[in-house]
Parts: sequence; C-alpha cells; structure tokens
Amino acid sequence: MILAATLLAVAAGCGYHLQGAGNPRFSDPALRMDVSPFANESVMPDAGSYFAARLREELRRGGFRGTFERQGADYLVEGKVRDLRDEVVSRKTDSRFALEYRLTLVVDIRVVEVVKGRVLWKEGGLTDSVPYYSGPDAQYTEANRRTAFEEAARRLVLRLAQTIRVVL
Repeated sequence: MILAATLLAVAAGCGYHLQGAGNPRFSDPALRMDVSPFANESVMPDAGSYFAARLREELRRGGFRGTFERQGADYLVEGKVRDLRDEVVSRKTDSRFALEYRLTLVVDIRVVEVVKGRVLWKEGGLTDSVPYYSGPDAQYTEANRRTAFEEAARRLVLRLAQTIRVVL
C-alpha cells in the first residue's frame, strides 16, 4: 500500500498535469480588447453600460487574461441593447391588476478584428426572458423588474462570452 502511494506521488511529480482545452489566444496577456458600453435604445437608463460591464466580468471569469482598452485594441466588441419588453403573464381575477410580468431583453452584438477590419461574429435580436412579480407598490414592482433585467443580462452575457471565447 505504501509502495503504491509512493509510486503515485512520484508519477505526479514527473511534470504531467491536466490542462483545460482553452483557446490559447484568448488567454494571452498581450491581447487587447475594447468592450465599450453598448448603445442603449431601451427605457432603462444604464442598460447598455451595465450589460458591457457584465460582459467584461464574464470574459475575465472565462479565462481572458488580456487588457480591456480602446487604444491599440486587437478586437472590438460592440453592441446595442435594443429593447426591454414587458408582457403580462398573470392577472388578479377580480381586477385588471397584473400579478406577474415577463421581461424580455433584446441585444445585438458584433465582434471585429481591428487590424484586418473584418467582422468575426455578428448577431442581432438575441433575447432572454425572465418573469417578475408586481404589486400595488411601484417601488416593489420596479425593484423586481430591475432584478429580472439583471438576471436576463447575466444569462445573455454568459452565452455571449462563451461565443466570443470560441470566435477569438
């Protein structure tokens, strides 16, 4: 038993290690990417800047080791928060008061290789929907709506960051 444990310890020290099959260019510290605040056509004032900030965070979490800067950027990631739609999901039976809404976030994105000027990926009308509850208190409803927006943005950002990692 001791011999088997010793052999395993020696084998582990031979220099072999497991490594993820990540994109080496994506994790290059010299890579520069410009992820500017997205244009905002929605009614939520900070939707574009919030979305871009979450995208930068998710790219970091996904293994991006370069820098986010505009000057000398190798890649440009730009987009637009096109719309935030609210749809009534359920109503109170004895009135027109809505109990639950579904918020749908609509986003466009484009990834450009700056030096060659070519579009690596472009997608329009990406959506995600999240339900939220409403009530007679406007602050309660708006707080739930904001939380629904943040969750929809988180889900979309996760999908976009994974695609950007593959595209680069």
